[in-house]
Amino acid sequence: MNDSSASASSQSSPSADDPGRLVLLTTSHRVAPGLLSWPAWHALRTADQVICPDPSHPQLPYLREAGITVEHAAPSGRELVDRAAGGRTLLVIPAADGDPALTDELARLAGSGRVRMPELELLPASYDLPGARLLDLVQVMDRIREECPWSGRQTSEGLVKYLIEEAYELVEAIEDGDRDAFREELGDVLLQVVFHARIAEEDPEEPFSIDDVAGTIVEKLIRRHPHVFGSETAQTPEEVKAHWMREKAAEKKRDSVTDGIPLDQPALALAAKLASRARTGGVEVKLPVGSAHDFGDRLLELAISAESKGSDPEAALRAAARRYRDAIRDAEKQA
Repeated sequence: MNDSSASASSQSSPSADDPGRLVLLTTSHRVAPGLLSWPAWHALRTADQVICPDPSHPQLPYLREAGITVEHAAPSGRELVDRAAGGRTLLVIPAADGDPALTDELARLAGSGRVRMPELELLPASYDLPGARLLDLVQVMDRIREECPWSGRQTSEGLVKYLIEEAYELVEAIEDGDRDAFREELGDVLLQVVFHARIAEEDPEEPFSIDDVAGTIVEKLIRRHPHVFGSETAQTPEEVKAHWMREKAAEKKRDSVTDGIPLDQPALALAAKLASRARTGGVEVKLPVGSAHDFGDRLLELAISAESKGSDPEAALRAAARRYRDAIRDAEKQA
């Protein structure tokens, strides 16, 4: 070996007083095991020692397949610091909860000022994609359905009243402008969707899952937005709505613009929906002529008028009713 190669070798070799390097490799249980980032695989292959305290960690079979030796142990933070001394690189794969006890101990050692710490690195090996927490919701719902005495007995028919209640609570949160309640009530409505889909999996004749539900709406959205996913164009909201109605009519093969409108919805909302369909479909219709004292016809006329001016009569009446409620409370206080 010549002098230059010897010098290079001595520079690359770790010195005895080198505190080393400690890498904490974090992974997401919402990503398929083995799908790790390139920096993670590189760190795993180049580490002097790989340690995982959890012998059932889902990543282990893939690491073994890649020829990486893993020690199943749970050394303390101080033990890891001692092992890294001398310029060694230790890589630790914490448990699913991130092993807060270990990270807390390392933080205390580093903050004490009495311990020469190795270089600490937190290396994310996989990341959650947007919507990843929905997987958690599906898993939690599966367990609740199987283990909860109440949830395990529910049917979609029995849950309908809760679906309606949650929808109205969401509407109230939106109209109140309460962002915390808005987020919470959205979750409650989402729970209803997941709950109904979980029950549907158990149907002996026509089962479907939450993935089928999501797949159906994805296909529908793509199909009804040809100006986004196809070759058609739309420059205004009116053109978009026309696309939607045209695609919907072709799918449903409906004979009337009123087909598919649920008649059990609140009356003002029903009147506004009928008026919207008639207007969008270009259907000119005269209002039914009833008695001058027929409140139904008068309310219908008001609802159609509100819809034609871009106002939601149901929301408008709710707002007026709230003002009326406040006026009642004010009167009660003054009495």
